[in-house]
Amino acid sequence: METRANHLWVGAVTLVLLAALAAFIIWIARLGQGQQDEFDIFYGQAVSGLANGSQVSYAGVPVGQVTEIALAKGNPEFVRVRIKVKDDVPMLVGTQATIEASFTGVSTILLDGARKDAPPITCETTACPEGRPVIPPGRGGFGAIVANTPLLLERLATLTEQLNTILGPENQDEISGILRNTNRLTGGLADATPELTTTLKEFRTTMTEFNQTLDAVEKLTLSTDKLVQDEGAPVLKELAGTLKSANAALASLAATLEDTRPAARQLRTSTLPNAEATLEDLRASSRSLRALTEKLESEGAGALVGGKTLPDYKP
Repeated sequence: METRANHLWVGAVTLVLLAALAAFIIWIARLGQGQQDEFDIFYGQAVSGLANGSQVSYAGVPVGQVTEIALAKGNPEFVRVRIKVKDDVPMLVGTQATIEASFTGVSTILLDGARKDAPPITCETTACPEGRPVIPPGRGGFGAIVANTPLLLERLATLTEQLNTILGPENQDEISGILRNTNRLTGGLADATPELTTTLKEFRTTMTEFNQTLDAVEKLTLSTDKLVQDEGAPVLKELAGTLKSANAALASLAATLEDTRPAARQLRTSTLPNAEATLEDLRASSRSLRALTEKLESEGAGALVGGKTLPDYKP
């Protein structure tokens, strides 16, 4: 009986020593971690890959770990994740907690987004529905893809259905026609490429000549402006004198014509008719003299003193 009691005491002392050793180890571990602050994060999505002890990092630097994962009280649509973060980490307003998943299935929480001079996250600056300051969740990376997977699958199914409708048997002939027309158009463009190249070269040459012509016109315009400015005044002065002299000459000619109008009227009414009658008499005299001369030449002088003798009659 006494031996059995000794064994019980030995077992009890051993258990106490083991418990004390465990408590000492935990205390040493907490001492090494330093003071930590707790925060809650409420996710409206699945938190697959997270577990107690999952790493919490700030801009890639490990700063804490997950201590508890549970459904939010009174609202099972959200998952509450409680984390512990070292007290020397600046947990400022604007910080967001994003779940970073990996292909291995292990997820971590990434803290980021704080700005300088922002107030710290406390129950005074944010809500504390379950006794801890709340860090707003963020979506990014693989977690956002996972959260949007149902919507993506729905849109993919709709797109597949629409593609099946478009590529159905009733539309295959039309699609084939479109492809044939496209091939024909492509072939036509390929055949017309040399002509298009030549046309573009000619157009480029024409544009070059046109630019040269514009330059020449611009130079001519500048020269004309200079000529008008430098020599325009003397030329205009000489032109004014010439016009004045022309006006005087025209006035003198008009006066001369006015003076000659009576003489011209007399010449037309009396002198010209008399001259025409005299000319007619001269023409008659000339005709008579020509007839007389011809008669002298043909018949001799006797034709002037006697008449023409008749020939002798012979029976």
